[in-house]
Amino acid sequence: MNPTQTTSLVELTRGKIVESIHFGAFAVVDPSGRLVASSGDPGLVTFLRSSAKPFQALPFVEQNGDEAFHLTQRELAILCASHSGTDEHVEVVRGIQEKVGVREADLLCGTQPPYHQPTIKAMVLRGEDPTPIRHECSGKHTGMLAHAKMRGLPTQEYIDPEHPVQKSILASFAEMCGVPEESVELGIDGCSAPNFAVPLRSAALAFARLMDPEGLAPNRAAACRRISAAMTAHPDMVAGPQRFDTDLMTLASGRILTKGGAEGFQGVGLYPGALGPGSPALGIAIKVSDGDPAGRAKSFVALELLHQLGAISEADLERFAGRVGGPIYNWRRLRVGEMRASFTLGRDVWSGRAAQD
Repeated sequence: MNPTQTTSLVELTRGKIVESIHFGAFAVVDPSGRLVASSGDPGLVTFLRSSAKPFQALPFVEQNGDEAFHLTQRELAILCASHSGTDEHVEVVRGIQEKVGVREADLLCGTQPPYHQPTIKAMVLRGEDPTPIRHECSGKHTGMLAHAKMRGLPTQEYIDPEHPVQKSILASFAEMCGVPEESVELGIDGCSAPNFAVPLRSAALAFARLMDPEGLAPNRAAACRRISAAMTAHPDMVAGPQRFDTDLMTLASGRILTKGGAEGFQGVGLYPGALGPGSPALGIAIKVSDGDPAGRAKSFVALELLHQLGAISEADLERFAGRVGGPIYNWRRLRVGEMRASFTLGRDVWSGRAAQD
């Protein structure tokens, strides 16, 4: 990553001194592709990682796979999830597998311990080892298997980039981003499925179109609406207890969709009207260049962006204070510094008159 493509997004202070800085970039785009606001280089090419999951489910839903297998909204939401591996999440994924006619043994995501610490403790007490269905991506992989079953395709090696399922996903993703398919950089994700790198403004466009697909073909537009509705109606399926995506979507009550990815990526979508009557849908793509290993910076940038845009209030920000941004306390609960944004958007951002910082 070229340092000239990034800028300071977040500062952490101790006393009067800025002790550390998170650099990165973001782009805010409307469904027409107009760049509404940015910081750093909106052309920065980076992987979406798990933020791509709604788009990886898109061709399956576009071909009415969710209806063919009688999936509920809750089940559709977990196809787009990085879930916490709770017993509830496992139950929902197993339910999909039963409807589709696949098994946990068919999953090629690998094995990962749950994110949810109470679940880990309960598993230890009952002598249960993690298996692939506890993996945060087991919903996504089950969706890919369902896609293959729906089309009568082989379910073995469904994650091979040359498999027709992956070819369909790549084509749909490129179209949502408004880029040629051949310009999408491919990599292999932590769960072994293909992942995609595109410019930030292209990723933001995909999220904007997901939230307002009015200009898309009818089947695709309907699929986008079903996916966004499922994710915002069931945020507990998209992440899990005390996870940022779940908490923000719960707070927003259906106005905002958010999906985080590894290595400092965060995708956000706003429905039309989320900033007030007449405001357009917006897509936001954020990249924190150091990979944000503590997971603190990308969430804080997302909150601050939404606040400056007018999508969430000061009171909403306060709900996250201490956990995502705000005052920094030591182990004795003494306030020793703060986490603060180092970017500012201009006024009237959604009307297109925003200044770039």
